Order: sequence, then C-alpha cells, then structure tokens
Amino acid sequence: MFEVDPDEKVYSVFKISKIVDALKDEGVPAQAALEGIRISEAELTSPLTKVSANQVVQSYRNALTCSRNPSFAFDVGSRFHVSTFGIYGLALLSGVDFRQTVAFAVQYYQLTAPLVEVTFEEQPSWAAWGIAVFPFKHLDAALHDFIVELQFGALLCVHRDLMGSDFHLTQVQLTSPKPSGAARHAEQFGCEVLYEQPRNRLLFPAGWLDEKPSLGNPVTYAQVADICDKLLTELKQNTGVAGKVRQVLLANLESPPDADALAGQLGLSPRTLRRRLQQEHTSYRELIDDLRAQTAIRYIRDTRLTVETIAFLLGFSDPAAFRYAFRRWTNTAPNAFRRSVRG
Repeated sequence: MFEVDPDEKVYSVFKISKIVDALKDEGVPAQAALEGIRISEAELTSPLTKVSANQVVQSYRNALTCSRNPSFAFDVGSRFHVSTFGIYGLALLSGVDFRQTVAFAVQYYQLTAPLVEVTFEEQPSWAAWGIAVFPFKHLDAALHDFIVELQFGALLCVHRDLMGSDFHLTQVQLTSPKPSGAARHAEQFGCEVLYEQPRNRLLFPAGWLDEKPSLGNPVTYAQVADICDKLLTELKQNTGVAGKVRQVLLANLESPPDADALAGQLGLSPRTLRRRLQQEHTSYRELIDDLRAQTAIRYIRDTRLTVETIAFLLGFSDPAAFRYAFRRWTNTAPNAFRRSVRG
C-alpha cells in the first residue's frame, strides 16, 4: 500500500457528508458538525469537493463531541451502502464472483479515503476482514474505537447489499477492552464479540464466497474496474512525495533540476528524498522517465509537433536520443507510432 499525506485533499467528501447528515438528524447544527473541517455545508454535496484524511478524522471527532447516540459510529457505518462508494461501489456490485469482488475491494480500497489498513483472509470454514487504524495525530482510544466500529458497520452493510439481507457474521474480534455497553455490540453485529484481541476482525462463514452475485455483469465490471485502475494510478501519481516531485518535473521537463536541487526545492535533504521515494516504491530516475514517456506519447498522438521539437521540449540532448527512448517506451519509432494511432 502506498502512503498518502493525511493533509492532501484527494478524496470524495461523502464520508464527512454522512457524518454531518447523521448529526443533523440529532438536531446538531451543521456549523458544529463541520467545526474545524474548513469546508462549507454547500460543498458537502458537490462531486468536485476533495477532502483529506485528516478532515474525515476531524468529522469523527466532532461526532464524538456532539452526538448523544452511543451507537452513532455503527449506525452511520450502516448507512454506507454500496452505492455510496461511486465507481468503486459499482465495481463491487457488478463482480461476477465474490472472491473476485473481495480481491478488488482490497486492491482498490485506497480510493475510499481509508483511515485503516485492510486485510482479508480465507480458511476452509471461515473468512475474515481485518483492519488496523492508521496512527493519526492525537488518536486516542475513543477515536480509535469510533473508526473501527464505523468501519465494521460499513463492511456489514456492504456485505448485505452484495450477498443479501440474510448475510451474517460468526464472530467479531476487537482490540479494545470490553465496554460497559458490550451487549449493544452483540446486538449490532448479531454474533459473539470478543475483546482485547490481537486484531480487529470480522469473521463469517467462507461458504458465502461460493455464492454467485445476483447483479454481476462481466462487461460492466471490466469497464468500471478499468476506471478504478486509472483513478488509483492517478492517486498514486499525485500524492505523497512522488506526487510533489512529479509536479516540479512537469513544469520543468525541458530542463529538469537534478535530484539534489529538487530535494532542496521540496525542503528535504537528498538522502531523505531518496528514502521517501524508495518507501513509495519509485525513484527520481523512474519518475522523470515515466513523465517523459507519458508526455511524449501525448505529443506524438495529439499534436503535429515534429520529433525534433518534442525532443527539445522533453529535455533530450538530440532527436536521436529521443527516438531511442521512445522506442524503449513503446517498441515503436515516433513517426510509426503517430501513423498507427491516426490510421
């Protein structure tokens, strides 16, 4: 899993919107529900609004402060139907095999403004989702338990949407101590709940994975899975230190700074930049090569610029060097590639 800066605004606003709506149902003013989040009520319904993980966390803190409902986290999680998740949700709904659906859910979970790391395990008789909350600043026990309970409520809701209303759990395992309201948990989940466990897990009979989805459609799944793949690639390219490096390089492809100079522009030492990029499974050399490849293909496909001009715009020493690189990227010469895409 790649890292996203918790302050980067790259996620849909839907999670915050659900929290605000639930608090308004309790009579909590929108202003109080949005305290410290720095967005307006109007922005909650705009598909253009992007928020950070830290803003989502702040909405959860507001709920802990304002709500009088001890089941608030689970109840809100139970509103996260599969349709809530947009293209990601449509992909889940259109999968033709539940094991495929689970694999997709784990692979593309980063698109849903995650506050947890998600795992899935299948054994002969049971299957289990596991979650571990990311170490956000000032993450106390109450906020940790809120995130876990909301997440588990959402997982249960989505499973019932996909597998039917009779889907059931066999056991819930929580790392937190047993609370005074433990009976509430057992009633919510409809199964045994264990506390002070090594991991937070939802267990259910593995036989559910052998069922066939009633709304599966291979054509729709292939189309929306492709969109999700592009969205995840875009997210990876525009977040973290690698995203910041890309932004600098995109503005300077004709004469890009060397790695040491770029590190200085980002306020990092060269060693720290290399380490951070390595943690994100890339390097300065890979990023600049990838950007040049993408930009070159776009120029060749969409413009009438000469090979010589494109080579200059991408910072190559001469057209021959560019032609060599383009063939490495595409296995085709630039002009041949242009003729093939234009018919």
